Amino acid sequence: MKTGPLSGLKVVELAGLAPGPFAATMLADLGAEVVRVDRATPGADVLAFPNDPLTRGRRTIGVNTKTPEGVELVLKLVDTADVFIEGFRPGVAERMGLGPEQVHARNPRVVYGRMTGWGQDGPLAPAAGHDINYISIAGALEPIGRLGERPVPPLNLVGDFGGGGLLLAMGVLAALYERTSSSKGQVVDASMTDGAALLTTSLHGLRASGVWGGERGDNLLDGGAPFYDTYETADGKYVAVGAIEMRFWGDLVQVLGLDAEELPVHVDKSEWPKLRKILTETIGKFTRDELVARAEGTDACLTPVLTPWEAAEHPHNAARGTFVDIGGVVQPAPAPKFDRTPPATPEAPHERGADTTEVLAELGVGGADLEKLREAGVIA
Repeated sequence: MKTGPLSGLKVVELAGLAPGPFAATMLADLGAEVVRVDRATPGADVLAFPNDPLTRGRRTIGVNTKTPEGVELVLKLVDTADVFIEGFRPGVAERMGLGPEQVHARNPRVVYGRMTGWGQDGPLAPAAGHDINYISIAGALEPIGRLGERPVPPLNLVGDFGGGGLLLAMGVLAALYERTSSSKGQVVDASMTDGAALLTTSLHGLRASGVWGGERGDNLLDGGAPFYDTYETADGKYVAVGAIEMRFWGDLVQVLGLDAEELPVHVDKSEWPKLRKILTETIGKFTRDELVARAEGTDACLTPVLTPWEAAEHPHNAARGTFVDIGGVVQPAPAPKFDRTPPATPEAPHERGADTTEVLAELGVGGADLEKLREAGVIA
C-alpha cells in the first residue's frame, strides 16, 4: 500500500488531458491508489508523451470503453472504488455507459468528479474551448498584461491547473469528508471557468475598496507599481521586486545603494514613472546574481526570476525538496508536506496499459477470459 495521508483511497481515472490528470496526480501523490483507464490501442491523444509527470504514481490499464465488455471492466473497478474522475464534455460519459447514474448504480458511495471547461450546464456547456477561453470569460485574463498592451495568456496555469485540477481535487476531498457522515457519494461539477473566477476573488474586493481602479498594468499588483515588477539586469536576466511595505522598500533602497532622501515617495502614484526610471537604470548596472547576493539576509523582497529548469537548483528549493527526479525527469515534488504521513516519492509513469493484466487479475479476470478480451480488442 502507498504511503501518505490518502493511503487506502481508491481512484478510477478515465484518461484525459491536463486538469483531470493533474487532479488525479495530486491524489496519487498523497497516497491514493489510482488506476488510469487508457485506450486499448494508441489513439490521437494530444500532447501524449512518455514519462509525462501528469501520469506519475499510478497504474494504467488499456480498455476499449466503446465496447460493452470494456465498460463492464471499468465498472468492476468502480465496485471497490472511492472516487471516479472523468474530463469529457457533458453527456459523453453517459453515452459511454459510465455516467454518474451508471456508476452510482454499481457503487453509491463513489465520489464522481467531473472536469470541464464551462461546467455541466449553461449556454456554453457543450462548446469547445481551451484554458485561454475559460479564463477570458471568467475575468481572469483581462487584468494580466502591460499598460496599453493586449492581455497576456498566463500559460495554462490559471484555467487548467489552478482553476481546474486543483479545484477538482479540493471538491473531491470535500465530498469524501461529507461522505463520512452521509455514507453517500455525489457528483462534483468542477468547471475551469468557475475555478478561474474564484481565483479572482481578491480583485473584486480590491476594486470595491477603490484600491484597484486603473487600466490593465496600472495597478498595485499587475506591474503598474515600480516597486512590484520585474527588471532586466546587466547580464540580460531578470529579478523580481516586491517591496510594497515601507520597511521592505527601505531595505531595497539600501540594497540598491540609493539615497532614500533623494527618491520620490514610493506609494505616490504620480511619481511612479520617475521612480521606475531610477530603478530600471540602477538595477541594470548589476548582474542578476550580484543583486541576489546583495539582497541576501535582508527583507528587500528581491529575488531572481528563474526558469522552471533553474528553479530546482535554487538553495531554498533544494533544502525543501521542492523538486524531485522521477524516472530521469526533474519535476515538482508532491505538496503540501505532512509531518506524520509524508507521501513517498511517486513512481515513474508506467507505459500506457502496462498494468492491464495485473489489475484485471485483482478483479478476478484472468486466464482464458483475459485472452479472449485481448483477442477481441477489448483490452491492451
